[in-house]
Amino acid sequence: MYGGLTMDGQGIDRKTVNGEVRRRIEALIVDYAHAIDDDRVEEWPEFFAEPCSYRIIDRHAFAKGRVVGVMECSSKGMMQDRVLALREANVYEPHVYRHLLSGTRIVGEEGGVYAVETSYTVIRTMQEGDAAIFSTGKYVDRIVLDNGAAKFRSRVVVCDSNRIDTLIVIPI
Repeated sequence: MYGGLTMDGQGIDRKTVNGEVRRRIEALIVDYAHAIDDDRVEEWPEFFAEPCSYRIIDRHAFAKGRVVGVMECSSKGMMQDRVLALREANVYEPHVYRHLLSGTRIVGEEGGVYAVETSYTVIRTMQEGDAAIFSTGKYVDRIVLDNGAAKFRSRVVVCDSNRIDTLIVIPI
């Protein structure tokens, strides 16, 4: 089982996923990363369907089936509150992210919900120019088509390290 979806461990046969559906899913994942990298975080909640969830958790906790992570948003409203806090309340050193994404694998589908995995690396560049790998891991997504547009039903950011920087103010 994969978040309630069945899968065979190797992913589903590429021929069973309509090419247009695959393109929409891949575009969603790329557009999400560009919105964050380009400091358009106000768009972040719009990548999600209702109901939805977003969670950041370390690999070890995820493997053990734990549900408590570093960050949890269980609705678009919670995401909008995080963006408002990011823009108006949080105090942090200005920085930007740059996402590097792997090929996306559609690993399951049930009832129009696609189970999708994408490996990522996020490089964080501070205002003064120092750049470092901020986070690596994989996105574990459940994606639906909402009026023809691919949207996240849930996104779990599974970080490879259990040492997660406290400076997570921008979604990964």
